[in-house]
Amino acid sequence: MTVNIQTVRFDADSKLIDHVQKKLQKLGNYHDRIVKIEVYLKLDNVVHQIKDKIAEIRIKVPRHEFFVKQTSKSFEESFDNAVESITTQIKRLKEKQAA
Repeated sequence: MTVNIQTVRFDADSKLIDHVQKKLQKLGNYHDRIVKIEVYLKLDNVVHQIKDKIAEIRIKVPRHEFFVKQTSKSFEESFDNAVESITTQIKRLKEKQAA
């Protein structure tokens, strides 16, 4: 499983990167054939004072690709919401394949 974490318009601290990696390790429990995970952490509305934090996750498994985009006021919250959503998508696919 290849994991690629990219930050756009800012430099992430090690605490945020550790948080992301810890959550991504758990995704292997839901699907054993994950080929690649791409995470994009972005700052939105850079021109304005209020900066939304965007987390995008793209997961590739054989014959399927999952994508989630979440926005909130903190990267941790955006990323956690995105992981919950993509976990639901993976579980649904596994249930459909089992049926």
